[in-house]
Amino acid sequence: MWSALAKFILKNRIILLTSILLVTCYMVHRMRQVRVAYSFTQFLPNSDSASIDYENFKKQFGLDGTVMFAGMQTDSLFTDLNEFNDWYDLNYSIKNMHGIKEVVSAASLYLLSKNDSLQKFDFKPLLLRKPRTRQELDSVKKAIFALPFYDGFIFNRKSNSTLLAATFKDNDLNTSGRISIVDSLKAKVDAFGAKYRIPMHYSGMPYIRTVISRKVMHELSMFLFISIGVISAILFFFFRSFVMVVFPLIIVFIGVAWSVASISIFGYQITVLTGLIPPLITVIGVPNCILLLNKYHTEYRKHGNKMLALHTMVEKIGVSVFFANVTTAIGFAVFCSTRSQALVEFGFISSMNVMVTYCLSLILVPIVFSFLPAPKVNHLRHLERKHIVNVLGGVDTYTQKHRKPIYLVTVIVLLISFYGISKISTVGYVIDDLPSNDPIYTDMRYMENHFGGVLPFEVVIDSRKPNGVFADNGKTLFKIERLEKMFKQYPYFAKPISIIGGLKYANQAFHDGEPKYFILPTLGDLQSISQYATNSGSRQKQSLFKSVIDTSKRFTRADVEMADLGSIKMKQALATIEPRADSIFNYSVADKAWVPADQRYKLTYTGSSLIFLRGNDFLVTNLIESVILAVILVSLIMFLMFNSFRMVVVATLPSIIPLLVTLGLMGFFNIHLKPSTILIFSIAFGISSDGTMYFLTKYRQEIKNLNLTTSEVISLVIKETGVSMIYTAIILSFGFLIFIFSGFGGTKAMGILVATTLLMAYCSNLVLLPSFMLSTEKFIKRKTLTKHPIIDVKEEKFEDEGDLR
Repeated sequence: MWSALAKFILKNRIILLTSILLVTCYMVHRMRQVRVAYSFTQFLPNSDSASIDYENFKKQFGLDGTVMFAGMQTDSLFTDLNEFNDWYDLNYSIKNMHGIKEVVSAASLYLLSKNDSLQKFDFKPLLLRKPRTRQELDSVKKAIFALPFYDGFIFNRKSNSTLLAATFKDNDLNTSGRISIVDSLKAKVDAFGAKYRIPMHYSGMPYIRTVISRKVMHELSMFLFISIGVISAILFFFFRSFVMVVFPLIIVFIGVAWSVASISIFGYQITVLTGLIPPLITVIGVPNCILLLNKYHTEYRKHGNKMLALHTMVEKIGVSVFFANVTTAIGFAVFCSTRSQALVEFGFISSMNVMVTYCLSLILVPIVFSFLPAPKVNHLRHLERKHIVNVLGGVDTYTQKHRKPIYLVTVIVLLISFYGISKISTVGYVIDDLPSNDPIYTDMRYMENHFGGVLPFEVVIDSRKPNGVFADNGKTLFKIERLEKMFKQYPYFAKPISIIGGLKYANQAFHDGEPKYFILPTLGDLQSISQYATNSGSRQKQSLFKSVIDTSKRFTRADVEMADLGSIKMKQALATIEPRADSIFNYSVADKAWVPADQRYKLTYTGSSLIFLRGNDFLVTNLIESVILAVILVSLIMFLMFNSFRMVVVATLPSIIPLLVTLGLMGFFNIHLKPSTILIFSIAFGISSDGTMYFLTKYRQEIKNLNLTTSEVISLVIKETGVSMIYTAIILSFGFLIFIFSGFGGTKAMGILVATTLLMAYCSNLVLLPSFMLSTEKFIKRKTLTKHPIIDVKEEKFEDEGDLR
């Protein structure tokens, strides 16, 4: 098969080359159509109960996380007339921006007042114009501080902090237009801050999502350029030839273009995950070229026939690289077994393009180098570099004669690693991937310290009957008030926004704006307030109740912004809050018993931040299963190759041990187990199994030679595959290390951990794998390994190059 394939490629060079170039032109066209995702990556499957609850919430109350906050801490806002008036102008300038639905700040608050003549509430701006004198400004300050409804939400009197809250229109929230809106808004606020030398702080989901989307696109291009530089330097160091640098990179870049285009073709978008695919394809694709070219140089050095060397290259190494790429593809493809759409997209696109890049390498390398001049003597020197030859000689000696020390060191390292594994914790944060000195992180901490947090956390209360929110003499309302008081006991929750705040504000307005009446109205006042609210316009009612109650008045919500606690503390918080909230709504103090099940309120906890954190737990479980599935699938391939379960165990262990060591390092260095770090293990196992496949396919070819003992076969395989494995290990390790330049902590950790794991894995495949094979020689019969071979390569000889044309 492989001999026929080699002949086909070399005989149809022009047709194949032209076809690939035409397809590449189309792929470049599709690359330009790829879109960036402007919302947080959704990891929970749509069928998950938490996702269903969140979708129901959005249908009832609309999107959450639509507000961008700009905060500042200043004691001169209400003392400097110019500063306040500029703040006033800024508010209305932002409000008039495209894509902004509403702006609320200390300069644009709404006042609820009673209109006795029409028996309704008037809801209008507190300020109809800018104050003209210091006395007017003092009056404005007094009027604002007399509105407890906004205290803790728009301003914090204790710390002299204030917020500007800009609500985005739903149509612009998850589109590319959001970026220009955020940039324009931030530029206006920055100009104000610069004028008065006030540090400005920004947060809210629209802002966080925008910054992260921009980082994804920036890093996509940055990593491509860095990978080009790093890999070019390594290739030149190995081969000392610009030709050997340029053409492998061109081949790989074609694969990169196809991978980006495939994202567009299948209707996917660039996310934090899919944005990693182009640099991954670059890093993974180059070793294919190295293995093929090393074999080409080895064969050419034997007989000096270029076309014969290229033919043998495809015939002998094509199958080894094929199985190596299959194991790599498996490491990505196992993500398709999860129910997470984001992981399915990443796994499908990456695994498919690993194999596509392999096919491109197998076709283009022999075609390109068939047109280029034959390699010169200095181009072949890399095959016998003294240092590499000495290293491989030492490896051969130790595996043949000193296996006990190798096993002893391995056992000690594993024991230390198991101790490190015991120290690992599983935790994730909404902005976990950003460093602690990132402006998003520091600004979020500012918001948490002064306003309790900005991440959406929602409690939906189902009274189970129409008008149930107001029925039973306001029983539900008093329960919601108790719920709000409970949330105020926890410092990591912001001031709740619910119908209670609106009713308290209405009660204050009903009593002529007296702050002491900012309390839940009595039953008698509630009826009058309800009549006033009914007589008010629909827009005023909407503004008053902030979309916290549905039209049937059966469902209501409590919007409680929260701090970024992390998955562990969030679980602990929910474990404390849920039973307390349940007892508030469903336990009768008078009867000292729980109300009947069919009469109980149903409380649903949701919000985009909670969905994200629950998605973290979902991913941890699913990714662990993916690693196990990757091990099983790769082991199955090895079983089909050798028809021996013992051989599978021997061949799999050298790739699993580095994973355990990496887990131990994570425990010692306090690297949390989370989606971005668990992601590395199935990827690393798939790639590290490449070395196993290189070694085993060569071993499988040579074991048929009955004139050689098993020990001699192992020595030959180490010598033949060792150079390529060393080159591959270095390129892969340095290729993944480029991710340390990422602004995302998870991507940075992935780069370091994958690079470390792969380096250990290739060392393990060079040292442990042959050691295990020699030690188990008596238990694995040679006849079993040569029976029913899957790989049966026959070298076909021909007289001249014309046989290939």
